Amino acid sequence: MAVSVLVMAAAGYWACTGSIVEKADAPGLLTHAGGSYTVQSPFAGQVVRAHAKENQLLSPNATLLTIRTERGDREITALDGGRLTTLLAGVGSVVRTGTDVASLEQVRGADEPLLAVLYAPGGSGSTIPVGAPVDLAVSSAPRERYGVLHGKVRAVGRVPQDQRRIAAFLGDAQLAARFTRAGDPVAVVVELRKDAATESGHAWSSTGGPPFRLDSRTPVTGTVHLSTRRPVEWLLP
Repeated sequence: MAVSVLVMAAAGYWACTGSIVEKADAPGLLTHAGGSYTVQSPFAGQVVRAHAKENQLLSPNATLLTIRTERGDREITALDGGRLTTLLAGVGSVVRTGTDVASLEQVRGADEPLLAVLYAPGGSGSTIPVGAPVDLAVSSAPRERYGVLHGKVRAVGRVPQDQRRIAAFLGDAQLAARFTRAGDPVAVVVELRKDAATESGHAWSSTGGPPFRLDSRTPVTGTVHLSTRRPVEWLLP
């Protein structure tokens, strides 16, 4: 009887003073607010020269590639400029009209802040509040060693996005296919907490986080803390 009384007392104390945190997990990646875009070749031919390297910051209309066509050498440009994330066609490649040749991230400078975009199940948009804290497991920084990256929800899309729309923002059809595998998701934009004392410039659950800067396009898994409730709130009904 004494043990039963102690257990009931402990359970009652926990029900009144403890907490239950509701969470939602979603995959995503680190990126910049402008997203990315894909450059396609406007003509057919063979690549004879590459004028830019991956990770290079390019101005609008900078030359990316020179293509040798039946009518002479033609140039493919970087339209809006930005950071060249992937060069899909190298020297010697034969391309057709409409072939994807490069992906660029729409940034204007190296100091533009990173953010995370998560793709949550389509029906969860109304349950995720703006300002909710988010923990991000970063693929390039093992969680067991560096902990998780801290952030908060900046915006939540209310309309599910299809594969085509996600591909247009990310500049990557394969990523879009991965994020829509279980249906059309909603986009959750996460603002990263800054911490000038860390090498990455962001706040982590560990003391200092990883000893390197974070790269855009890095995959993450986000845990959104939806709400905190007292156990007694679950027990009373």
